[in-house]
Amino acid sequence: MHVHILGICGTFMGSLALLARELGHRVSGSDANVYPPMSTQLEAAGITLQDGYGAANLAPRPDLVIIGNALSRGNPEVEAVLEARLPYISGPQWLAEHVLPGRRVIAVAGTHGKTTTASLTAWLLEAAGLEPGFLIGGVPRNFGVSARLGGAGAPFVVEADEYDTAFFDKRSKFVHYRPEIAVLNNLEFDHADIFPDLAAIERQFHHLVRTVPGDGALLVADDEPALDRVLEQGAWTPVSRFGTAAESDWRLTLEAADASRFRVRHVDERGDEEATVHYSLSGEYNARNALAALAAARCLGVGLAAGAAALSRFESPRRRQELRGEVAGIRVIDDFAHHPTAIAATLGGLKASGEGRLLAVIEPRSNTMRLGTLRARLAESVAAADAVWWYQPAGLDWSLDEVVAASPVPSRVVDDIEALVVAVVAEARPGDRIVAMSNGGFGGIHERLLAALEVAHG
Repeated sequence: MHVHILGICGTFMGSLALLARELGHRVSGSDANVYPPMSTQLEAAGITLQDGYGAANLAPRPDLVIIGNALSRGNPEVEAVLEARLPYISGPQWLAEHVLPGRRVIAVAGTHGKTTTASLTAWLLEAAGLEPGFLIGGVPRNFGVSARLGGAGAPFVVEADEYDTAFFDKRSKFVHYRPEIAVLNNLEFDHADIFPDLAAIERQFHHLVRTVPGDGALLVADDEPALDRVLEQGAWTPVSRFGTAAESDWRLTLEAADASRFRVRHVDERGDEEATVHYSLSGEYNARNALAALAAARCLGVGLAAGAAALSRFESPRRRQELRGEVAGIRVIDDFAHHPTAIAATLGGLKASGEGRLLAVIEPRSNTMRLGTLRARLAESVAAADAVWWYQPAGLDWSLDEVVAASPVPSRVVDDIEALVVAVVAEARPGDRIVAMSNGGFGGIHERLLAALEVAHG
């Protein structure tokens, strides 16, 4: 079968392309924004990419078109699909119908930490010899790809996004997956372009809860009022809590200031077990992600001791505290953080994990940021940094000057990538860490910073 994918370079759609290719289909696709790591993965898999959208991309005529949720009516290729009466389907529905049947599905949901937690869970299952399949919104470095089928009938880990499914299906993606095990990591307001308020997102999370069977498992973070409200709407599946609360079934106790070492205690009807984790990631939020993964893997028979040992060999996904290079003792780090909570958690974790100054370079690129819905929280989110540069991208209809004015640390706004690179490199000195945060390609800023640092300090 020839499968053609619209929006193929998005992390979810690109991962679908890899699965379709592994199933033996001929795969092609088109997108208007092509950048690594997804474009690199697709090209390495022999998948044909078309730059830009248009009717010509549909020749030869595909047997099925999978349409990403970033595309809407009015897109020339969407219009061509409809006018040609081509069979089409959403990405989540295709995954549910062609990959997930017969698998024990673990769905990892939450406003933050989905990619890392899903990567952790897949790695724990892999280390235990279970050969899991997975689809993750990033590239786990332990695997080198964002998706694979895994062993025949093996468990399948899916990053379960609450964003809508397609222009013709406005349900959240995760309602398609019908998991046996659902991880609810956290929940706060995001995706202001499709949700009017937090209550609307809570309703979607409850739709996910409704799909988990009674003999499955709901693994729910403690100290999350929004998740409490979700469960108050009804739960028909055993609930296990994880976090730092004394009464939680899975309890985390930090043993290092940067959270790279922590103790885990699990209590259930079978007894009480403990283990210490030595971990390459920093920040309490990443320790909580690991705790959730340990709980999920335990549901599939991976013991706590074995899971804790495997965590010491975990490598963070691409673009999650990823070291992109170092010049003259100045490190350039890439991170996907694009929400005030994630920005604060990332900077706090990095600050605790090393000495030297932390220089933050941030692009508020997400739809929620472009709408300015959470802009009042941005200034406080960078408190752990020593200096901050905010990039004012085209299409951002509000000024970042008000964020700079309220900033607790030295900050400035720059609206040109090259000028931004020059300003950061002029400030950087040996021992500094530069962390660039965006949910997009950020104009290749990491490579530009490293090249400029070589000229200035090499």
